[in-house]
Amino acid sequence: MKKVFLSDSGPETSSAIYSFWRWQNEADLKVDKLKDIIQFSIDLGINAFDISPIYGKGQLEELFGKAIQELGIKRSDLVLFSKIGVRKELADGSIEYRELTEKSIKEQIDLTLKNLNSDYLDVLLIHDYDPLMNIDAVASTLTSLQIRGKVKHVGVSNFNVQQHKLFSSRLSNEVVTNHFELNLLNTQALEDGRIDFIKENYSKPMAFGPLADGRILNGEDDLAISVRESLQVVAEKYNSNIEQIAVAWIYKLGALPIIGSLNKERIRNAATANEIQLTHADWHYIYDATKN
Repeated sequence: MKKVFLSDSGPETSSAIYSFWRWQNEADLKVDKLKDIIQFSIDLGINAFDISPIYGKGQLEELFGKAIQELGIKRSDLVLFSKIGVRKELADGSIEYRELTEKSIKEQIDLTLKNLNSDYLDVLLIHDYDPLMNIDAVASTLTSLQIRGKVKHVGVSNFNVQQHKLFSSRLSNEVVTNHFELNLLNTQALEDGRIDFIKENYSKPMAFGPLADGRILNGEDDLAISVRESLQVVAEKYNSNIEQIAVAWIYKLGALPIIGSLNKERIRNAATANEIQLTHADWHYIYDATKN
């Protein structure tokens, strides 16, 4: 898999990113299971991993750190993304809201680095915009962490264009990405200017849910059926399958798809889709199906 720069200032990362956000079952939360998926992903050319303090019932970062250590993988060979934010889903399904402060941010970063057995995080994403946050204080804290080398780059998650602009205006260094949902059943980022704004700033978006949580493959609504039929037509031209074409459509936009499946065949389909170069006409043929 080819490597790309997330923005003008980096980092250089694989064209796809593996995320652990679906790792919630206790049976999966084992070091050996993580080692297997991490090594499988690396063998496919994926060197970027999306982790978070709230993934895996709060256990994921520590398990990931142990898995990397046992696999003997050099930290410098990986690009690691993690998140801080104001919302945390509790075990009972309720949401806990926490203020982003200098203290809370620094405490979370220190805990994340300890769990990962690392001195630094490649990209820290601010997860969801909080209209109540003291944006100057948050930006100052992030700049301090970058100066100290604990955080190499800062990105955002689920920010609209104006929120992205405002946040960028307060940081000393650029915002390197915006992480949001993008797939053939949710093309809002194409219509609301988020992708245009990211391109204006010479960076690339991170696209989660490339298969719309399986709806592209199995959905029975009119939109899902229309899109699936167009994908099947194009897949036959490229001797591939509809999963690969759905992800290739995202690659064509210059976005980095986030792979969240625990199924190795699904991971392989998304990773190898990078080898498919859709023509201009085929990309639009598929896109037109989303408007039916």
